[in-house]
Amino acid sequence: MLSRRALFFPLLLACFAPSALAQVSQKPIQIIVPFAPGASADGAARIVANELGIRLNRQVVVENKAGAGGALGLQVLAKSPADGDTLGVGASGALLLNPNLPINPGPDLLRDLVPVAKLIDIAIVLVANPATGPKSVGEMIERSKATPGGLTYGSTGTNTSQHLSIELLKQATGAKLVHVPYRGSTPAVVDVLAGQIPLASIDITSAYPHIQAGRLIALGLIDGKRFPVAPEIPTIAESGVPGFGRASGFIGLFVPAGTPPPVVKRISHEVAGILATEAAQTTARTLTAATAYQDDVVFARFLAAEGAKWKQALASLNLSN
Repeated sequence: MLSRRALFFPLLLACFAPSALAQVSQKPIQIIVPFAPGASADGAARIVANELGIRLNRQVVVENKAGAGGALGLQVLAKSPADGDTLGVGASGALLLNPNLPINPGPDLLRDLVPVAKLIDIAIVLVANPATGPKSVGEMIERSKATPGGLTYGSTGTNTSQHLSIELLKQATGAKLVHVPYRGSTPAVVDVLAGQIPLASIDITSAYPHIQAGRLIALGLIDGKRFPVAPEIPTIAESGVPGFGRASGFIGLFVPAGTPPPVVKRISHEVAGILATEAAQTTARTLTAATAYQDDVVFARFLAAEGAKWKQALASLNLSN
């Protein structure tokens, strides 16, 4: 026969458990964005944040920690508690390019992070100021060779895919282009619009409204094929550099290494549901992006394959210059 004490403690736990869970649920979930507000990574994080909070009955906040080409915020994420309460979005620069640099490779953040889900695909576009910049890829190459010191171009930061894709373009064409790193696409766009620099390699999210309005010229997409959300913009390969092209950029969701697998699976499952909604797809289109969900397993395989491709490509660059 059970003692009164044996009956009492389960009853006591049952009484307090809902209260304890309610207290835990009050702690906000944080999503770290390692870029400035207004660009594709920020937009992708907010697509997830708004709906994830509802689905988990938790407050979800987005915090921008820009710097180091998208690596700074991810380094903060990697050092966060592995409890599922701190998430972060990341792109190829910090995750796939930095560790594979032939000179002074950066930290391998994928050792310290766990992929949760791929969120969106986003094109990278080379744009020019209509008044001061070249009107075509061919003109850009010719002007860069004829201009003392070459032509400057901005990007979202050193060793991002926006930066290193243009370094590969320089290698392929002999163009004299000088890199000017920015803390995200938005400040780079501002300087191109103002005529401070003639060119920029940026995500299409920040550029497309200005391209449509005629304030920027789209010289070509870095991608190997046209982007369905902006099908009128040709690729650089179509614009005079046959065979040139990289995979579309991506934004993915990550958590610190050591996060329990059931927590990763739960978040990934909720993200799948979020990205399948018409609201999320509509919001993605407003970012000139396309939802591209992959679960944690498929996304991990994608990252490994793309990392190998970038390692091979970067080995051919003289990045000491």
